[in-house]
Amino acid sequence: MTVMRRLLFGLLVLVLSPLAIGAAGAEDTIPPGTKITMQNWQQYKAFMPDGMIALFEGQYAWKMPSDVEMEVGPTNIHPLPKPFWDAVEKYSSQTRLVKLPNGAYNIENYVSGVPFPHPSGPDKGTQIIDDVTFRPGGVLYTGFPNLKGNAESSFCTMDRFGSKACTRVDYDYRQLAYNWFPGIPHTDPHAAGAWYGEWLMVEVPEESKYTADLTLFWQDVTRLPDDFVFIPALRRSLRLSTSARCAPLFGSDMTHDDQRVGWNGGASVFEGHYLRDQKILALVNMTHADGTFPENYDMPLGWARPSWGKWEVVPVWVTDVRRIPSMAAGYCYGKRVMYTTQAYYANVHEDLYDSNLKLWKVVNIGLSPAVDRLHPEWGLQYFGGIIEQYWDMQNQHVSHVFTADREGNDLTPDIGWGTQYDNVQLYQTPGGLMQLMR
Repeated sequence: MTVMRRLLFGLLVLVLSPLAIGAAGAEDTIPPGTKITMQNWQQYKAFMPDGMIALFEGQYAWKMPSDVEMEVGPTNIHPLPKPFWDAVEKYSSQTRLVKLPNGAYNIENYVSGVPFPHPSGPDKGTQIIDDVTFRPGGVLYTGFPNLKGNAESSFCTMDRFGSKACTRVDYDYRQLAYNWFPGIPHTDPHAAGAWYGEWLMVEVPEESKYTADLTLFWQDVTRLPDDFVFIPALRRSLRLSTSARCAPLFGSDMTHDDQRVGWNGGASVFEGHYLRDQKILALVNMTHADGTFPENYDMPLGWARPSWGKWEVVPVWVTDVRRIPSMAAGYCYGKRVMYTTQAYYANVHEDLYDSNLKLWKVVNIGLSPAVDRLHPEWGLQYFGGIIEQYWDMQNQHVSHVFTADREGNDLTPDIGWGTQYDNVQLYQTPGGLMQLMR
């Protein structure tokens, strides 16, 4: 190619692709103030997860509303607490990921913090799974009608005919071991071998009240989580089979393995395949406008309105997560593609595929930073309110699961500490379920 032809070629590129250059920018980001709409979204595809692109392309029944508007703001990163990083620096160098004969994984010498703060090597994807499992958060998350300042969670669903239903759920989530919080025992004396407990109970509608669900994750990570349900009509609790990990939670499109901010599968029977680094658009500094359903939602999709806050460009790891082959038969998801924030180890988007590897659910996860009640000196942390939105692309069903309410209350981590809700035996044991309705 002659010099003149090279110059002409270069000028041609500049003329034909200014949109792409403007979208990425010199620093590989989107300028704050940019508004993404149906008219210009393709300029910003490089900053979108695959499921978001599918919603914009309109190839499924669920598609972006014609009036969609995503305003981009500056990227804000709230630093994680020093005690968390102290634990990471002290213990992570001794942690080892060990593959067992059946293909499952064990984490040896794990003590506290995230086990693999800088995932790398051939097991990078599986290390990311483990970091998301043990990501930083509050010790106690509570939502009850009488707990001032916090709201119960809502599970709001809509089908292809536009029929809507909402279930309001009390919750009590507790970290029982591997604690790094100052002044909190590393292992709770009532842990009984568990490291994390998730308790949910229906408050509304009245006909389902007292239906409760308890999940326990064990300090021996090779032990599968246990799920228990309290059935009011029987006045008793039942232990569910391991296949219940795929069962819908309170009639929603969320399963037990989705339950804890998009990832609840544990650290043993899943394997991750790291795909790439990417910068994507995410709602990580949300307002509490999502607590008003459906008025504050861009319907019929139920997408975020501008009142929810500005979208930010955040660096993520993209990981293909699958059950280990020896335990994959009969499992609901063929693969889960996770988009995990590199700054705080939380998922902000997921694409879920069925056993035939066809796109099944698109999941958007929004975060609302909050100040931990026990340590306000840490400032805003990514321990606060959330929304998880599950669009079932195959069955035209959607679920919006959120912690805010219409009055602007949202999740405040550890607000229940030292109150009646700080009760491991009542909320994190199967025996505690039998205390309901008494």
